[in-house]
Amino acid sequence: MIETTYQEAHSAEWKKLHILNKIHPLVIFRSIIPWQLIITLLAPFYSETGKKGKNIRMMVAILLLQKLEGLSNRVVIKSIQENRYHQYFCNIPDEELFQFVDDSTLTLFIKRFGIQGIGLIEYAIFEALDQLGIIRCDQALIDSTVEENDIVFPTDSHLIFKAFLKMESFAKAHQIPQWWDHDAVKQLWRSLNLDKDPNHWLYLLQFYHLFKNALKVFKKQVQALNLAKKKEKKARHLIALLEILFEQTQQKLAGEKQIKNRLISLDEPDARAIKKGKRFTEFGTSVQMSFNRDGFMITTDVCIGQANDKGAYLSILKSFIQRMANTPDAVITDLMYRSKNNIKNTPKKIKHIFLGRSDDVAEEVQKECHSARAATEGFIAVAKNLRHFGKSLYQGIEGDQIWTTLCQAAYNLKKVFQLYQEERFSDEAWDHFIFP
Repeated sequence: MIETTYQEAHSAEWKKLHILNKIHPLVIFRSIIPWQLIITLLAPFYSETGKKGKNIRMMVAILLLQKLEGLSNRVVIKSIQENRYHQYFCNIPDEELFQFVDDSTLTLFIKRFGIQGIGLIEYAIFEALDQLGIIRCDQALIDSTVEENDIVFPTDSHLIFKAFLKMESFAKAHQIPQWWDHDAVKQLWRSLNLDKDPNHWLYLLQFYHLFKNALKVFKKQVQALNLAKKKEKKARHLIALLEILFEQTQQKLAGEKQIKNRLISLDEPDARAIKKGKRFTEFGTSVQMSFNRDGFMITTDVCIGQANDKGAYLSILKSFIQRMANTPDAVITDLMYRSKNNIKNTPKKIKHIFLGRSDDVAEEVQKECHSARAATEGFIAVAKNLRHFGKSLYQGIEGDQIWTTLCQAAYNLKKVFQLYQEERFSDEAWDHFIFP
């Protein structure tokens, strides 16, 4: 059960006393975001009966505030309790400041809505901006980047040691005595970390033999338990991961260097080692992005492993056109998206198709295309370093997509304020943002 009507939490007197800066970013964002539409879209995710759920308006605002300010669950709650502009943005009255939510509730809220619900939040915000006429469909700028996961630098021995920790946690949760030599595993791990010039292959071989027997017994232990369906599903998922790790360790010890879908984290099984340039490697997922020339982020799509730019080009462009309900004058990418098929199948309505080479377009527009291409790199740099796209703190491919979608909504809101500061809006457009 949930409230389906947006109610203002602050009186005119309260706003007059505490909200003195009428062009504070959060004040502007609060007036832009279509709160009632978001409530209507998300209400079906709740049952009509049962315990009353947390206020949707408030919860969505807290999630957006996190991404706007780059705050953790715990810090954002403390910040709201201390900052009047944060209280106003989240629509939390004074009498509820110290009991409105705890950090675990934010995690449960995200799980409830998943990709679909979080996508509806971003959709509503984007549509509100689009209806104001401030997002031009002039150029489609397309590129990909890596969204790193919050994992330590992976090594083969570390993964097996982590596997023992996973089995240990499972054993304690189900009152199962440990069936492997715990001291031997711990001593081997200590020796590896103290060794200044370790032979990683020999250490991995020793870990492998310990792990081989432990995994065999672990599978029997799980089969002997009478687990509920949910717990059984988790246990089978863990076994599947450990079996993949075991097989890939065998491949590593056999001398294979190119292992397909190499597991680099047991906590982030969808993460991959992704090469950036000749020497640099990042660990996470890939994100395909499209922007317009002003830098508004039009679409995002998260995928596992190295981005297939050539294969993704047409679907990204199609998504751009669908979202903008119009065809851009130009599409601009780097050489990674270039192929005869992509050039051939780009919609004929697009006047300029620049896929990384100057001679793709007429001489009079080459300079603008190169400038737009350079701008794309800048937009992605801002997104990763200033708008929190750089590292996802949510787990799994679904978690990365949710993280990206929330960041996209916050990114576009901040782009609005940036363009306002640069005086890029007409007076008519800005009239919609005036403090109520």
